[in-house]
Amino acid sequence: EIEKETFKAIKENSHLLQMIAKERIRDEFIKMIMSENPEKAIKLLEESNLLEYIIPELKKGIGVGQNKHHIYTIYQHSILSLKFAAKRKYNLEVRLAALLHDIAKPQVKVGEGENSTFYNHDFIGAKISIKILQRLKFPKKVIEKIALLVRSHMFVYNVDEVTEAGVRRLLRRVGKDNINDLINLRVTDRLGSGVPKAIPYKLRHLEYVIEKVSQDPISARMLKINGNDLITLLKIKPGPRLGLLIEALLSEALQDPKINSKQKLSSKATELNKLSDKELRNKTKKVKEKKEEIDLKMKDKHWVK
Repeated sequence: EIEKETFKAIKENSHLLQMIAKERIRDEFIKMIMSENPEKAIKLLEESNLLEYIIPELKKGIGVGQNKHHIYTIYQHSILSLKFAAKRKYNLEVRLAALLHDIAKPQVKVGEGENSTFYNHDFIGAKISIKILQRLKFPKKVIEKIALLVRSHMFVYNVDEVTEAGVRRLLRRVGKDNINDLINLRVTDRLGSGVPKAIPYKLRHLEYVIEKVSQDPISARMLKINGNDLITLLKIKPGPRLGLLIEALLSEALQDPKINSKQKLSSKATELNKLSDKELRNKTKKVKEKKEEIDLKMKDKHWVK
């Protein structure tokens, strides 16, 4: 609580903030953002007119309504998103992205009421965020990370529509190191919109698919021996039997990872080559079972079907 006369003096002299080094302002602003209640700090900055000299772009969202998907104004939503980012103890980049993710909405808004649109506010918002953060002398890496999160925050994921290939493309675009922060930003966006369920089924399903496609697949590439090695060793030709032998070796290695060396696999391959195709097929069942076991564990972890 700021004493009444002190607050009045701050407001009357807010313009003097322009004389302070941007680096000093940045450092104090970070302390506010990383506090337990950063939304209160932003409100005080606005009420004292200090926000005008730090992030005036935020003020453009005051009193600006959104559409049927939002019950709050743009400014209220941004502040609430930051509030929930702090409540969930997210990092600096996610907190700042939560505050800035809709920064472009006031200038791209078309129409009024529940059918208003905000096309490209994500891309334009990323550019505005860069200007704001550069002005406040944030490090380049931090700026790039926040811009990426703001630019990507409208990503679409529907369980029955988006394929594993689509998730891989999202991972390539955003990067494995940033995907969790992007999901966290989506959580703050939802909570800041007044939605009671922070992590709905489809977001949990996305986390499951991300983990699934990020893992090293169970495949012949795991083996310390390849098809050419087996052709030379066993004097066999490329064909279905070679594939069966490789799958059987993979099954053996899954059961006993210690045999995954070229020498031990060569010995095991010579032994397996004495079996019939039918017997080799029975051996490969372990690979399928292992894949199903891993998939089931991941689904249980994320509470999805």
